Amino acid sequence: MTNKISAKKVNLFYGTKQALFDINLDFKKNTVTSLIGPSGCGKSSFLRCVNRMNDTISSCKIEGKILLDGKDIYDKNLDLVLLRASVGMVFQKPNPFLKSIYENVAYGPRIHGLFNKKSELDEIVEKSLTKAGLFNEVKDRLHDQATGLSGGQQQRLCIARTIAIEPEVILMDEPCSALDPIATAKIEELIDELKTNFTIIIVTHSMQQAARVSNMTAFFNMGKIEEYDQTDVIFTNPKNAKTQDYITGRFG
Repeated sequence: MTNKISAKKVNLFYGTKQALFDINLDFKKNTVTSLIGPSGCGKSSFLRCVNRMNDTISSCKIEGKILLDGKDIYDKNLDLVLLRASVGMVFQKPNPFLKSIYENVAYGPRIHGLFNKKSELDEIVEKSLTKAGLFNEVKDRLHDQATGLSGGQQQRLCIARTIAIEPEVILMDEPCSALDPIATAKIEELIDELKTNFTIIIVTHSMQQAARVSNMTAFFNMGKIEEYDQTDVIFTNPKNAKTQDYITGRFG
């Protein structure tokens, strides 16, 4: 299976403080990879390197390479708009725009000019909401404000908004941490369906969630990768004592 993303010797600094140390990770196409580890260990910092969101922090400096389909995303000639169209992001708290449900999903396709006529945009919106498991719940109120949806529905709307521009990679930063167990189960089901078409990297604090949704798991600790392997190996037969201690709750 080919690598969709490869991180090679990635070091990240915020001012003089180093947040990531020599990160080497390969992410296979159409797989779900969980990043686990204690708070402040570099999981989200690494995730933000993959779509260059750290560029918005002036004190931030990155060394090493991150390749997307073999191309270095930190190449100075790279088009950032195209990168962020290829690498979508879903955040911890649902963040729908203060617009209608329809306009939330239509936003990206409008910006990127992905349709020629209104009927094509309607189709993109319906298809994205269907893929996000939301269309049947909202089809009669597409022009209502998105903020009227429940938390779990808002998060699925944000996923629909992300997939409307057909990215290749979806980054998820603790997408279920603000949701109840029923909404969480729906998002997890959705992740399982989405990996058919997308490569997904998810940061999660929940060991159970990592075990349920991911094919591969990377254990971060103090800015370093302690262990990276198939998820069932990490959770049943880790090679590293620190991994064992973390997943059994002895630290973290």
